[in-house]
Amino acid sequence: MSDVTTPRKRLFIRTWGCQMNVYDSTRMADVLAPLGYAPTEQQEEADMVILNTCHIREKASEKVFSDLGRLRELKQEKAKAGQQMVVAVAGCVAQAEGAEITRRAPWVDIVMGPQTYHRLPEMVARASRAAGAQIDTDFPVDQKFDHLPEVSAEQGPIAFLTIQEGCDKFCSFCVVPYTRGAEYSRPVAHILAEAKRMVAGGTREIALLGQNVNAYHGEAPDGSTWGLARLLYELAEIPGLARLRYTTSHPRDMDDALIQAHGKIPSLMPFLHLPVQSGSDRVLQAMNRGHKADAFRRIAEKLREARPDLALSSDFIVGHPGEKEQDHQETMSLVRDVGFALAYSFKYSARPGTPAAGQPFQVPEAEKDARLAELQALLRQQQDEFNRSVVGREIDLLVTGPGRHPGQIAGRSPWLQPVHVMAPGFTPEPGTMLRVRLAEAFPNSLSATLLSEELACA
Repeated sequence: MSDVTTPRKRLFIRTWGCQMNVYDSTRMADVLAPLGYAPTEQQEEADMVILNTCHIREKASEKVFSDLGRLRELKQEKAKAGQQMVVAVAGCVAQAEGAEITRRAPWVDIVMGPQTYHRLPEMVARASRAAGAQIDTDFPVDQKFDHLPEVSAEQGPIAFLTIQEGCDKFCSFCVVPYTRGAEYSRPVAHILAEAKRMVAGGTREIALLGQNVNAYHGEAPDGSTWGLARLLYELAEIPGLARLRYTTSHPRDMDDALIQAHGKIPSLMPFLHLPVQSGSDRVLQAMNRGHKADAFRRIAEKLREARPDLALSSDFIVGHPGEKEQDHQETMSLVRDVGFALAYSFKYSARPGTPAAGQPFQVPEAEKDARLAELQALLRQQQDEFNRSVVGREIDLLVTGPGRHPGQIAGRSPWLQPVHVMAPGFTPEPGTMLRVRLAEAFPNSLSATLLSEELACA
């Protein structure tokens, strides 16, 4: 028998955007592993490069084409050396602008939407035979999950698990319904099986993902339909799974059963990302959000009644077409009323094909800048206040690995904050739960002191 082994091909994936894209990139690597592709962190040595794109952020397309320009040069260099590089564009920009990508970057071999990467092996085979650009931007969400391999690459102590894709809300500013398609919920049995495999591979915390994750309505083994709350109760029973989270939610789908689950499931962490976007009912209506500001306030109150230590995170858009100064001040009022431990805020920017892009009364950039600065100052103040408020508390810290400095341990708090602990000579494995006391708050992290080198929980 020969000892010679076939050299493994190298795969480089650049990922932009949300956690769902991170999950998708991991699963693309799983799909390509049987073809001999192993991940590399060096783009220059890759035999295949995938740009997994996001269409949410401003100038997303320009960033993709900029990267493609550099890849063209790299691909040409490899060709001169007698080597082949397969270049693929995946994700939401590919879904929205597939034809434009092939027109402006004809050296791209594969263009695939977020619902078609299960067909990567076939597309790679065709591209390798120089059969021309492969474009696949269909919406077979159910087929995608049916064809993904069961065994996924180990993700470490914290892992993402997609349970729902697509969106039926059609917010005026958002491209997701056009790039991810209609809402689809994975069957309960498939989710539980994947979660158990993750835990067997060392995962201690799972974050459930979905464009509207709390709209989950998956088929159970008995043929009934489960909502997110019922699924969380079942996941919480998996031995070894210490923490659960879910993101991203919509206020319209935050029902009482889910709110009560926050008070009844100890492993469901006291941190929830719940985008509100605006505190003005007039702007919320223009955004087609389907809820009012006071409804969001009531949801926040009910969540904190169910789980008093719960912290909220949110998203805000300033300068939506037609927004006036009074609308902006109503957003400021909502922020003061609710209080947020963390928030993401952006200036409105038009997305081609969305309803808001063609609306009149676009807000001048200078006004957007001023409003965003005022909002971010308040949000930053609230984040600092929250971080200081937890100093002195004893918590179970999930170890993610060594810190940046010798003798330092890095981990995550129940509220998703980065925490570092000085413990020279003590090197717990990632995934270990340690009992610590939070000692000091910094702008983007906290320090803690180790209370015991024993595990906080099994």
